[in-house]
Amino acid sequence: MDIDALRSFIAFVDTGSFTRAAKQTFRTQSAISMQMKRLEEDTGHTLFVKEGRNLGLTEQGQQLVSYARRLVALHDEALGHFSTHLQHPPLVIGCPDDYAESILPSLVDLIRETLPSQSLRIICDCSTQLRLMLDQGKVDLAVLSRAPDMEEGYLLKHDTGVWVKGANVGKVEGIKPLPLVLYEPDCKFHSAAIDGLEKQGHEYQIMCSSASATVMKGLLRKGHGVSAMAMSSVSYGLEIIQSSDLPAVPSVDIVLAVAPVPHPLFGSHLAANLSQRFVAQKN
Repeated sequence: MDIDALRSFIAFVDTGSFTRAAKQTFRTQSAISMQMKRLEEDTGHTLFVKEGRNLGLTEQGQQLVSYARRLVALHDEALGHFSTHLQHPPLVIGCPDDYAESILPSLVDLIRETLPSQSLRIICDCSTQLRLMLDQGKVDLAVLSRAPDMEEGYLLKHDTGVWVKGANVGKVEGIKPLPLVLYEPDCKFHSAAIDGLEKQGHEYQIMCSSASATVMKGLLRKGHGVSAMAMSSVSYGLEIIQSSDLPAVPSVDIVLAVAPVPHPLFGSHLAANLSQRFVAQKN
């Protein structure tokens, strides 16, 4: 089977969209459709099925996912093996600001153990922007937050959403309106916090929203409000709020996603390996 077609197939599985799969692989949607038709001819099975307005996988399509990942991983591993001693551009890693302290350093340790001579470049931005950068080929891999029921990326950590405040700030129960310091509106913690408070009839006021975890944490430590974030993001000077008055915020998966056109030294095989090692060292 054609490796590029398998890459496009995996891109569809990971993103759930032929539109994003086309962007990631720098092809038109018609070219992606032709590749998928060729895969169906190669396997002799229908791989896709209509699910309302969306497109899903048949049983045979779901079976192909495992084979496709292994075939592409083996292909990338072989290329990586033979290009190890060549000069390569920096490995560009994208990471949300809120995971720059808790997740990124351990991940970089593992990358340096595997590729000790490879230079790195790190870009901090929110998961939404990092997905666009992956699509555009501007980053080679990215640490992302995803919903637990998604297939995107390679798991690094299951994480719990929590409410937080400055460690030296007193009780927040009963404060009306509740002052909020939140991530930007495209963050699921932002929408979950607002939706939950509105369903409870809880008065609130958004004091600040920002894509920068550094900004948010500085404001929280000074007592300018409360926030919702992943437990991994809670650092010094912050405290988890233990209160039944506040609505639950969702759990997330933190994953490592690889660009569909990978860096010569960092394909899906290495991402899978680093995922396993990262999870093992945290348990």
